[in-house]
Amino acid sequence: MTREPQPGAKRTRAPHGRRRTARGAAYDLLHAVHVDDAYANIAMPEILSRAGLSTRDAALATELAYGTLRWQGLYDAILAECVDRPLDELDGRLLDVLRLGTHQIVNMRIPAHAAVGETVALARNVVGEGPARLANAVLRRVSEGGDLEAWRARVAAGPEALALATSHPRWIVTALGEALARHRGAPDPEGLRALLDADNAPVRPSLVARRMPVDELLALPGVEAGRWSPLAATLAAGKPDDLAAVRDGRAGVQDEGSQLVALALVNAPIEGPDATWVDLAAGPGGKAALLARAARARDAHLICVEPHAHRAELVRHSLGPGSHEVLVADGREAIAPASADRVLLDAPCTGIGALRRRPEARWRRSPQDLATLGPLQRGLLNAAIDAARPGGVIAYSTCSPHVAETDLVVEDILRKRSDVELIDARPLLPGVPDLGPGPAVRLWPHVHGTDGMYLAMLRRRT
Repeated sequence: MTREPQPGAKRTRAPHGRRRTARGAAYDLLHAVHVDDAYANIAMPEILSRAGLSTRDAALATELAYGTLRWQGLYDAILAECVDRPLDELDGRLLDVLRLGTHQIVNMRIPAHAAVGETVALARNVVGEGPARLANAVLRRVSEGGDLEAWRARVAAGPEALALATSHPRWIVTALGEALARHRGAPDPEGLRALLDADNAPVRPSLVARRMPVDELLALPGVEAGRWSPLAATLAAGKPDDLAAVRDGRAGVQDEGSQLVALALVNAPIEGPDATWVDLAAGPGGKAALLARAARARDAHLICVEPHAHRAELVRHSLGPGSHEVLVADGREAIAPASADRVLLDAPCTGIGALRRRPEARWRRSPQDLATLGPLQRGLLNAAIDAARPGGVIAYSTCSPHVAETDLVVEDILRKRSDVELIDARPLLPGVPDLGPGPAVRLWPHVHGTDGMYLAMLRRRT
């Protein structure tokens, strides 16, 4: 049985910022994720800044925290073998410390005695002397069990072996397998394992040139060219905020797959006017910023819609100069019918294509989310089609490959509407291989080195 994070584990809030070590910062992130429901990619930079760590220690803290979040399901299975009570009866703070220690022992090149000693010291600081003694005993049992492969062989067995071995909830493994089979035309067990392994591999930040020439971005220290997007770069060393171009908004942090989706809409050929573009679910603004860059070059007006005021403010910050407006509104009601030439709908979704960058998301989502998101995705796609003029184009994208959020949504809309047609998206991503049989495309972490993205292109019939 896959052991996912223990929702019943006893949690107590603790003040942040008093542990000025890499392990302390890593613990603070786990605490923020599990107690405050924080997003790791947003909370970690603030935690590192508050801790004042060196570059080396900041990198260690990031690997400790992100690695622990990625492998949490497997680590809980290991700890269940080493603790003499159900994990949900442990103090939640102690459980996070034990997960951190387990990550160091079985999955990092840290000597077991050092991993145990440092983690016990952290436990003493976080929860006190008694729990620290328990942590010492448990982590010694973990170290006696061997490395990652030894523990996998011991705890990952039966029908859920792959889910446990790769630390994914079983429903996500099933969903990814179904999506990959649709992409390949047949089940692809080797590809599925490679995909799940890619979700657990650390990734370097992807950058995008928003309001600067890409050559200038590539000339910055530690920056290398991206693989697919003409505006992309990869940060080989350091943190994005170390770059003045990122701090002032001329460049941003954005996965290449996300970039390609926005650029595909820009690349789509249309006849007639090309003056009004819409981003119907614009927050937090990454794709909108790329649309704004292209709109400036073509003298087009961009309308961005975002229902939440704080996210709308992020969109405004990302856009820079140009002809655009940001509406705080429901995308299903915001745009006049047949008024737009290009419409982007990056629909709200489970986000299971972005697990390598958002390690905690796999433990937060559940199959029940699909029931809530499905009607919203269909309502927004209907609104996006309504907003497009005859001859206009619509891009429907998700950062989830789940069939229920992608093909089935588009197929359902096409069955019910005769005023829209699906067009081939593959030519709109020039140079990108292995996009599937079309007309919709999927990008994969293990194939393209991007988040798992889905893109369908539609045209409003004339």
